[in-house]
Amino acid sequence: MDYFCEQVQQKDVGRRMQVGQELLEYLGDPARSPDVEQDQQRLDKVIDELTGWVNSSNFKVALLGLDVLGAFIDRLSGRFKSYIGTVLLPLIDRMGDAKDQVREQAQSLILKLMDEAAPPMYIWERLAVGFKHKNYRSREGVCLCLIATLNIYGAQPLILSKLVPHLCTAFGDSNSQVRDAAILAIVEVYRHVGEKVRIDLTKRGIPPGR
Repeated sequence: MDYFCEQVQQKDVGRRMQVGQELLEYLGDPARSPDVEQDQQRLDKVIDELTGWVNSSNFKVALLGLDVLGAFIDRLSGRFKSYIGTVLLPLIDRMGDAKDQVREQAQSLILKLMDEAAPPMYIWERLAVGFKHKNYRSREGVCLCLIATLNIYGAQPLILSKLVPHLCTAFGDSNSQVRDAAILAIVEVYRHVGEKVRIDLTKRGIPPGR
């Protein structure tokens, strides 16, 4: 891990690609990597640096950063919870990426966090800021991520009354894709909770026709 702590700080794209693959192999073999958690500060440093990879303007580096973070989630499971605050904002940014592959992988990683690191609502309490993101694709991505969450987990683990107001705001978004995604998300909410959501929308001043 000392080696990786040093190497993940490299800025050279070719070197990052090489180190990322080495790190994936290392994390995938617990017998080879007993020292992953031995030094908390060192682990913190590696995760911080990988978050920088996710933010990279080079999409190959960003994808590799997402892959390696996924490997850390697999390895650390619930112990990754303390890093959720660090990684979630870059993931929201990446859900707004111009490349489909990066957007999809960022969403997959958020869903992996819900599956392995923390309960879905814990993630959503931190993810909801994405509804106000400056990039319309990120705002759309958060709506789509809510649909995916409902498809996987249903409504039970979520406090939908905290999320529906954000969707109501998104109905009036300046971007049509965000508006459409918000409508799809509310349809998904309706599918899970029924008339309660229609009553809630009426209370929020959404016209009955809408």
